Amino acid sequence: MRAFRDHFKHFLGDTIVEIQVGMGPAGELRYPSYPEQNGTWRFPGIGAFQCYDKYMLSSLKAAAEAAGKPEWGSTGPTDAGEYNNWPEDTQFFRKEGGGWTSPYGEFFLTWYSQMLLDHGERILSSAKATFENIGVKMSVKIAGIHWHYGTRSHAPELTAGYYNTRFRDGYLPIARMLARHGAIFNFTCIEMRDHEQPQDALCAPEKLVRQVALATREADVPLAGENALPRYDGYAHEQILQASSLNIDESSDDKEMCAFTYLRMNPNLFQPDNWRRFVAFVKKMKEGKSADRCWEQVEREAEHFVQASQPLVQEAAGALMH
Repeated sequence: MRAFRDHFKHFLGDTIVEIQVGMGPAGELRYPSYPEQNGTWRFPGIGAFQCYDKYMLSSLKAAAEAAGKPEWGSTGPTDAGEYNNWPEDTQFFRKEGGGWTSPYGEFFLTWYSQMLLDHGERILSSAKATFENIGVKMSVKIAGIHWHYGTRSHAPELTAGYYNTRFRDGYLPIARMLARHGAIFNFTCIEMRDHEQPQDALCAPEKLVRQVALATREADVPLAGENALPRYDGYAHEQILQASSLNIDESSDDKEMCAFTYLRMNPNLFQPDNWRRFVAFVKKMKEGKSADRCWEQVEREAEHFVQASQPLVQEAAGALMH
């Protein structure tokens, strides 16, 4: 971080106005519980707890002894299935009598999620000390784990380190930790609609985004967003506009996401129809929730930007192709 600061010092606070602090896989604050490489994990598997190296086991042992339950400290759950199981395949995550609701389960999940929060706290403390007073904001990315969200245990969130269940809010502690350091809570899957996702896996990205929006509001931490998958269609743009306006209840009149990161710049974005839709989308985002004009009107107004940028777009598309 110090090397980055020193190398880019002439750009910080002007060209570079925000630094997203990497916290784990894909830069996100989470355990590597659903690794896609080599086919280890496939959507919508529940993933696996990551607590079996000697350092984690040593910490677990100490926590169990401190809790007066040394027998809980020898290993993580042995009945939590494997990467590609579903919740009801396992004793630990099943809805009726699952181990996650037992005293041991609550002890383990509290320890496991707190270890992740402590990791985030340490990294952010270093980042804050490195980058303070130079005019940049800090943000942290949190994964949008929306599959099996409709179950009681929320197994994929638990294995990733988010102690979020039907009966417990796992995002408020994260939001409060970020608030203590003045960091932005950056969340993914903003473009997704519930009905577009596999319903047999009880996916609910819209409900998840709403929960996160409420948590960040309660913790008074700014919320930013990203789309999880590349999308170039009007439906995704509309969903992003809706989600970023934070219309979660009647008390959210003046609240909006503080920023949105659009994924991704590639040759597909510069296809004429995609570029036209993207220009209109950016125009709508800039106007914010106060704008009530229809898409067609915005697209007509955006047309001259599309025409003016045509040579640059063709050049960019060519560069990306090669």
